[in-house]
Amino acid sequence: MSKDQLKGRVKKAKGKVKEVTGKIVGNKSLEAEGKREETSGKLQAASGDLKSDLKKSSQAHI
Repeated sequence: MSKDQLKGRVKKAKGKVKEVTGKIVGNKSLEAEGKREETSGKLQAASGDLKSDLKKSSQAHI
């Protein structure tokens, strides 16, 4: 697992915790911040996945 994949998944999890916490305590800004962080984490993890797939693909052709 690459650094981007790991960081993205951690950020996604932290965002989900913030989102749920915001819902529980009724804090809309915390909930929204969590959703943004979760989405950002998903994108970062997907970017890491793509880089990893490309690297594997290019090594397979060598």
